[in-house]
Amino acid sequence: MNPAVVIPTFVTGTRRRSEVRGIVGNYDHTTNINDDGELDRCLTSLEGVEHLGLVIVLVAADRGIEAEAAAKVRSVTAAHPKLSTLVIGNVELDLVRQRMEQLGITDVNQEIGLRGYGAVRNLGLVVANALGFEAVIFLDDDEVLDDPAFMRKAVYGLGKLTKKGVPILAKTGYYINDQGSYYSKWEDRWYNRFWQQGGAFNDWIRQAMAGPRLSRSNHVCGGCLAIHKEAYRRLAFDPWIPRGEDLDYMLNLRMYGSDIWFDNEWQLRHLPPKTKHEGQRFRQDIFRWLYEHDKLEYSYSLIDLLRISPQSLKPYPGPFLERGLQRRIAITAFLRSLVRPDKKAYRRAAREAMGEAKRYAEEHCANYFEFQRTWPQIMERMDSDKLLTNALVQSALLGQEPVMEQVDVAEVPQIPGREAHVDPGMTSQIRLDLNDA
Repeated sequence: MNPAVVIPTFVTGTRRRSEVRGIVGNYDHTTNINDDGELDRCLTSLEGVEHLGLVIVLVAADRGIEAEAAAKVRSVTAAHPKLSTLVIGNVELDLVRQRMEQLGITDVNQEIGLRGYGAVRNLGLVVANALGFEAVIFLDDDEVLDDPAFMRKAVYGLGKLTKKGVPILAKTGYYINDQGSYYSKWEDRWYNRFWQQGGAFNDWIRQAMAGPRLSRSNHVCGGCLAIHKEAYRRLAFDPWIPRGEDLDYMLNLRMYGSDIWFDNEWQLRHLPPKTKHEGQRFRQDIFRWLYEHDKLEYSYSLIDLLRISPQSLKPYPGPFLERGLQRRIAITAFLRSLVRPDKKAYRRAAREAMGEAKRYAEEHCANYFEFQRTWPQIMERMDSDKLLTNALVQSALLGQEPVMEQVDVAEVPQIPGREAHVDPGMTSQIRLDLNDA
């Protein structure tokens, strides 16, 4: 198996203007164009990981600074010559879109691109598919990998069958925080009485860590996520969800008859910078959970999908998808506005709970299912595409001017990192210990 590592990085200008970015263009963690950021630290830790192949870095930047952001990221990756890296900025995105047009794939710029969590991840899948990788390992740029066997653990069980013949096509590990714990640090205080997200997550992971190494997961760490080609060719990420696209991917897999598995021996350290905008993040959560709720409700009307109930997702995230969600959000936003920092943002969030967020959910909850009908065709047409591979190599690796129509598809340069892969015998000898498979 030759997995590619994909790392999205989000770069902002000197001023943050959320009204310009829109709902899906606001991110939890960004790097200012003038700051060092966390990517260099992440790449440094990757240098100690065994069996590491190509590292694809996706540069999502504010409008107007795309070229500057890509150049900044390339300077960071150039400081790590031991790694085989491929930077995908706007120039490379244009190459992908040119190739799509040549193949008759149009009108998917919002769904596959460098704006919004889901669209960025979809671009990573498209690039990995075109380059011929059999799996994708998603990381975040604010993480540190301490285990040299990280890649070996990442592919453990991936592409295998359980004892009951269930394929393991996607799996997640877990985060260790700055206190060395995998439990959520968010306190379920009185102002979170109607929104005990931290406690619900802790209840779930406590059970998962006490179980077998691999078990069906109700949670996904998007920065510790492995997806086999058989899954990512069939299923896209949702470009309309404002955040939580990783957990949403798990729900999508279940609706379409598959699942994500939790590996309680696969971990990394998550060290995000502190944010002063927790009220803004809760605002994004309002849009996220109302959208997710309406999306699940809409899926019940589609006869070819499996029905996913909130009850089946307890202890987490089921309670956040039940009826009465709108009222609970409004009460929680008001209570937090009394004592938490960023008070004004919480009050604005409370007002929006009854308005804009609900309208957004109603307007867009059906979009993903329309897009999903075309995704397998897109991936089939772009599978191991030599023309696009050559153009990306010229643009991002060799520094040449890419000319899509003039490349010789019979003479494609070797992608650095493609020859470095996990020992094929490594996963063939594993014995899966599953309690419910």
